[in-house]
Amino acid sequence: MTTASAATSKRELTFLLAGVERPVLLWLAARVPRHLRSNHLTALGTIAAAGAGAAYALTRYDPRWLWAASAMLILNWLGDSLDGTLARVRNTQRPKYGYYLDHVVDAFSTIVIGLGIGLSPYVDLAIALGLVVIYLALSINVYLESSVFGVFKISYGRIGPTEVRLLLIFLNTLLLLFPRPHSLVANAANWTLTVILAAMAALFVARIGRNLYKLAKLEPQRFRWWEHHQP
Repeated sequence: MTTASAATSKRELTFLLAGVERPVLLWLAARVPRHLRSNHLTALGTIAAAGAGAAYALTRYDPRWLWAASAMLILNWLGDSLDGTLARVRNTQRPKYGYYLDHVVDAFSTIVIGLGIGLSPYVDLAIALGLVVIYLALSINVYLESSVFGVFKISYGRIGPTEVRLLLIFLNTLLLLFPRPHSLVANAANWTLTVILAAMAALFVARIGRNLYKLAKLEPQRFRWWEHHQP
């Protein structure tokens, strides 16, 4: 069985908001000024990710930085999601270049946003970094699946990057509108994220097991009796 390269694998958009997000991105792409290219949007998403991480870290001094963090997450979504759509609408795709750049940027964004959250007063740094590690491990598994099975699926359990950003924005708003003592919020956040971390780790192990089972059926191990009956 030949497998498609990772850069040209079939994309499966199965996350919850895919049906809503796709037409919105197409509408936006049709209205992007001609002098703006996909690389400009990628740069916007990267800068916004760094801005979100910095804003989360600055909430140690003033919780109102959560507003800035939410704004940066929106810009990060815009740049990260619209760059590929713009290339497809204008028929300027560079599959290998785009695939490589997109996922390097995704890894950077995950690290800086996770680190910023860990440096905030709301989440323990070790838990935040644990989430970053397991998220990156799940991402690596996605890339391996795209190479082996020829299908690129970026969601887990119908949850993709867009849903994660919206969840963070919702939590930011909740913290701003209904402030609680930092110790109470930190305890609740740490326990919740610990449960999420454990669930992500279990999902990672289950996905590996499922993939190995599928691959073992595709490539069964053949027993050669003569190799075990040499004189």
